[in-house]
Amino acid sequence: FLLHVLPKGFHRIRHYGLLASAHAKANIARARELLAAPQPKAECNGTGADAAKPSDWRPPCPCCGGKMIVIETFERGGDRARAPPRTRAP
Repeated sequence: FLLHVLPKGFHRIRHYGLLASAHAKANIARARELLAAPQPKAECNGTGADAAKPSDWRPPCPCCGGKMIVIETFERGGDRARAPPRTRAP
């Protein structure tokens, strides 16, 4: 099924359903249970010698704040060709 694809003209409502903020933790836990997904690792509390140095260099996602996964990197290309500036008619 393509449950994530909406028909033309429909809009997704992010505060309704599985990820609704009121029950998101319980819903996600139940979904993990039903899918037999492994539990997420416990977060480090930031104490000890390892707290001073970051173990993950990846930048946070600007939308959700999660760690981004680098799939591919590209070398910087040359200067992009630009059109000449428009001239104003007198």
